[in-house]
Formats: sequence, structure tokens, C-alpha cells
Amino acid sequence: MSDKSTPAPDAFFAIPGHRVLAMEGRDALKFAQAQFTTDVEALADGHWHWSGWLTPKGRIIALFALVRLGPELLWLVLPDADPQDVAGQLQRFVFRSKVKLQPLEGMHAAGAFAAPSAASGPVIAGGPGEGLELDLGGDGGQRTLRLSPDPAPEDPESAARWKAFDLAHGLPRLDPGQVEQWTPQQLSLERLRGYSVKKGCYPGQEIVARTHFLGKAKRGLVRLQVSGPVEAGAGVSQAGSEVGRVVCAAGPEALAVLPLDLPADPLEVSGATAKPVPLEGGLAR
Repeated sequence: MSDKSTPAPDAFFAIPGHRVLAMEGRDALKFAQAQFTTDVEALADGHWHWSGWLTPKGRIIALFALVRLGPELLWLVLPDADPQDVAGQLQRFVFRSKVKLQPLEGMHAAGAFAAPSAASGPVIAGGPGEGLELDLGGDGGQRTLRLSPDPAPEDPESAARWKAFDLAHGLPRLDPGQVEQWTPQQLSLERLRGYSVKKGCYPGQEIVARTHFLGKAKRGLVRLQVSGPVEAGAGVSQAGSEVGRVVCAAGPEALAVLPLDLPADPLEVSGATAKPVPLEGGLAR
């Protein structure tokens, strides 16, 4: 008999790679509005939404949950990016703005496949001192993200399930090799309401807006279920020719950027068969 106990279905577990970058100061909202892809000024206090930061050429540096805690305080919940690196890159654009960029090393991310106790949709619960609760559920089920000074136990199986849930709902998980490779349209971030074409200027906005208004998006995000292990960056083949690339993968789930007019012929990735399946909804905020 194993001594290892089985976690309760609604138990919290550590989510690897999720870290927090705080932006605080009189100009924090103004700075974020000028840098990020979404309308931060329209986001109410105590709410969150998906957002991103782009290169001037419109390629994604980081995707994150952007939490507005007050008129002078934002948290960026980074699923994959290093907050120290992001802060260092953002610092180059601060100039005379009154904003402090501070990675929160003592804030730990934990998840549970259960409904939040108080958070709902874009509305958060808690505060900077005791920690936050976010509703990360979608059509595939309920989920709660907790950001707390108290670490949760590790559970690799549940953590892998969490990542697969992200992918199934169209939230790309970008490892270092996929940074600055994709535009918001190629990753179909309109499904998550992860960028704006109306709010005004931000890095890469001109390219994003031109693609949107001229209808030039030729590729988009496709959810694949694969028969064997695949890695980010692997080519997706059809009839012997490469037609796209894998952005991220977790077990049998993978997300790839493929042509929007792709024929319905069989696909293959690294010798494994790949079946396109519909993306789950409900993760937009």
C-alpha cells in the first residue's frame, strides 16, 4: 500500500512558472495604457483581464492576467515569463514616469479545480496583503487561481492538467523559444479579448490594427489532439509539407498556428497524428 495520500478534488496545488510583477505609482495606469495591448484605463478597480506586451513589430513578448487593484497599483500575473526580465525590459521605457516595477518574490501561485469562494468572472477577491483569488474557469469546468504568501503543495499531475486546460481554452503558454514569434492575431487572442484596436497607441499597435482592419490575418490558432509527445516549435505537416508550427503542448493537447483555409487532410507532428478539435470557450474576461 502506498503512503502517498490522494489530494482532494478541490485541493490547492502549486502552479509552476506563475509569478507576479507589481506596477505601482502615480503613473502606473498611464504607463500600462501606453505599453500593453488592452485598455487598462477602462478596467475597473478590483477587476482583471488578459493582456500582453508586444515588440514594435507586433510580436508577443509576454501574455498575462492584468489585475487592477487600485488607481495606482497593477499586478501582472505572468504564466511563463520571468518577472525580473519583463521588469528590466519595461524599465527602459519608464523615463520620468512615476512608476515602480517590483517582482513579488514572496507571492506564490496555486490552483484548484473548484469554484472560487468569492471571485467571479473578471471580479477578483482579496487584496495585496493577504493575497488574491481569481476565477479562471471556462466551459471546460471551474478553476480558482490563488496568489498568496503561503506556498501550496506540489502536485505535478494536477499542474499538468491545469496547463492542458489553458491550451484547450486557447490560452497559449509561451516558453522562451516562442517569445517574439507570434502576433496577437496568429494566436487568436481576440477570443480572450487580449488586445484592442481602438484604445490608441502601444508598441506594435499599428501592425495589429492594420492586420485587423485590412483583413490580412491568414493564420490563426488551432487546437490539436496529438497521439504522441510533441514540443513547442515542432513543425505541423500535411501531405508531406510543413503548414505550421506548434506553439505549446501539454500531454495530448497542443496549440499550433496554421493557415485559416487549411484543407481537411490528416496532420502530423513529429511522427504523431494530430487531430484538429474545437477550442473551449469561456476563458475571456
